[in-house]
Parts: sequence; structure tokens; C-alpha cells
Amino acid sequence: MKQKFKHGDFTNLAKNYINRPGYSLLVLRNLGSYVGVGEDNFFIADVGAGTGKLMENLLELDYPCRFAVEPNDAMRSEGIRLTSHRGVKWLEGSAEYTGLEDESVNWILMASSFHWTQPELALKEFKRILKPGGFFTALWNPRDLERSSLHMKIEERIHEIVPDIKRVSSGSAKYTKNIENTLVSTGDFKDVLFVEASHEVVMSKERYMGAWKSVNDIQVQAGTEGFQKILEAIDYEIKDLSKVAVPYKTRSWTAQVIK
Repeated sequence: MKQKFKHGDFTNLAKNYINRPGYSLLVLRNLGSYVGVGEDNFFIADVGAGTGKLMENLLELDYPCRFAVEPNDAMRSEGIRLTSHRGVKWLEGSAEYTGLEDESVNWILMASSFHWTQPELALKEFKRILKPGGFFTALWNPRDLERSSLHMKIEERIHEIVPDIKRVSSGSAKYTKNIENTLVSTGDFKDVLFVEASHEVVMSKERYMGAWKSVNDIQVQAGTEGFQKILEAIDYEIKDLSKVAVPYKTRSWTAQVIK
């Protein structure tokens, strides 16, 4: 039976999310200093947490991660399996309705997921659950294609196979160019800080192909047959490599709540 994919539905992709890269620790360290990680009773919520890719980075830095909020059952189950032993409480919820208590957290993050929200509702919800002086960070982790001829070639092959493909990119300039205005549009947040840094993740070929299998928007638009052709084309491009070095650029926007 063929799997059916639709935009924003990650149910059939959850098992492959373990292959995805993490985020720049340099960015997260700097943001942690900015928002006050380490202060007494400081708590973090990862909203739209998926399977906990960002959460793993935050725990690696020993940040006080209290809550992870995720609407998709399959993704949340994977996240619980991977991180709940570290004291993270997983909740079924969304950016628009987190299920968290009023003024219960100091820092909210959404990693590669804010573009799926209804921003006006999400920002209102974030104001409700943030303590006075708290912060919200939206961040993405796009591939830094111009740093690699291999990955530029792979992108070309994808467009050759599906010429009219339109990426619902998790960090493209098309979406993020207005993100500062979006974050202050409801009057609930101010003082947007932008921080970005490049990083590289070296993957086995198996992990690299698994990461591609977790990509929602391409599978939706290419269809089962087209996506299989894309996977075969990517596999051909990396056939002579023992490892695949993938360049990324973590890009983040952080705003402070107004209370």
C-alpha cells in the first residue's frame, strides 16, 4: 500500500527524522546567554518539537528544557522515546494552543516549524505562557547550498525531475524576509534579534538518504514515482562517497514579550 503525503502531515516521516541534522550549537549558546539561561526557575518550551531534534541540542548544552509540545502523534511518540528520560514533559498541542499554563516558561523555541502556524494566534498564545521578560525564538536550519557544488548539483537534479516544484522551505529568504515584521505584528513582542551561523554535519550515506526520506514538501509534490526517481538521482550523485558532508546555516529570530 502506497503512503500518501500531504503538506504539514509528518505521520509517515517520523521514523526518518532521527536522520535529520541538529542545529548550530554556536547559535544556541549565544541565544542562551542573551535570554538568560541559568537564571533561577528558568524553563524552556520547544513548541512544534517534532521528534526532538532541537531538544537534543538543548539538552546537550544542559539547558533547562521542561516542555515539548507536538501535535502529531507519531512524531511525539518518537520524541518521547528519545528524550523523556531526560525529564522533558511531552504534551499534545500546537503553537496556537500549547496546553501550557499561564506564565510558565521563560523561553519558547520553534525549530523549522513556525512557518506552519497561524502567526497571529500563535504569538498571542506565546504571550500568555511566557513569564514577563520572556522570549520567543523562531529558527530554521536550511542547507547552505552555495558552499557545496555537490549539493547544488543535487538541487538541480531535483528540479530536472520535478520542474515546477515549489519548496515549502524551512528557512528560505522568501519566507523569512518578512519574519521580523511578523514577530512584532500583533504588538505582543518587540526587539527582534537575528543570529545565524554556518555549520557542517558529516553523515553516512544511509543517514543522508534517510534525511531526504523525511522531507515533506518534496514527497507531496513529486508523488511516489517522482520521489523515487529523486532518491535514485541523489544516490547516484553520492555513489563514490564514503561520507557526505552537508553544509547548513542555522538562522534565528528572537523577540521579547511585551507584558
